[in-house]
Amino acid sequence: MFSDKANSIFQDAINTYKIKNTVDQPFTNKYDKNEDVIAHLLYRKCWIDTVQWAYEDIIRDPNIDPVDALALKRKIDASNQDRTDTVEYIDSYFLDKYKDVTPKADATINTESPAWGIDRLSILALKIYHMNIEATRTDASDAHRAACQKKLDVLLEQRVDLSTAIDTLLKDIENGDKYMKVYKQMKMYNDDELNPVLRASK
Repeated sequence: MFSDKANSIFQDAINTYKIKNTVDQPFTNKYDKNEDVIAHLLYRKCWIDTVQWAYEDIIRDPNIDPVDALALKRKIDASNQDRTDTVEYIDSYFLDKYKDVTPKADATINTESPAWGIDRLSILALKIYHMNIEATRTDASDAHRAACQKKLDVLLEQRVDLSTAIDTLLKDIENGDKYMKVYKQMKMYNDDELNPVLRASK
C-alpha cells in the first residue's frame, strides 16, 4: 500500500531530524529523485514539516526577542511556501502516473487531491511522535501521561483511517472511479503584484 511507504518515510525523516534536533542543520535527502521520485518528495515534505514544527515552538517563547521573532516569522512564511510547492509536486507525480487512465462516465471528483491528504498524513506523523513523548515523560504526572495516552490513541486511529482513505482514493483513481483535478494554490501574500503592501513598497 502507498500509505505504508509514506508513513515509513515520514518516520525516517522525523527520526533523522531528531538526531541533531536543530533547525539550523543542513538538509540531505536520503532518496535519489532519479531512482524514486515519490520517496524523494515524501522525505522532503516531512522534513519541511518537522522544521516548521520546531519554528512554531520557538516563536511561541514569551521571552523571544521581537527582532528574532520577525526573522523567524519570515522563515515560517518561506517554509509554508516550500510546503505548498512540494505538495503540488506530489500531485504532479500522481497526475503523470495516472495520465493514461480514462475515467469512467460516472467517475467523481474527491474533496481533496491525493497530495493534500498526504500533507495531513505527514503532519499527523509529527503529532504522533510528539504526543508519544508526552505520554511517556517520566518527569510528568500520571494524570498528564494518561491524558496524552488517550490523545495518542486517537491520533493512531486517525492515521489508520487517513491511510486507508488515501490508499482507497489512489485505487479509485487508478480504476477510473475517481479523477484528479488539481487547482494550484493561488497564494497572494507572497506575490509582489497581488499583495498591496508589497506592491506599495516597490
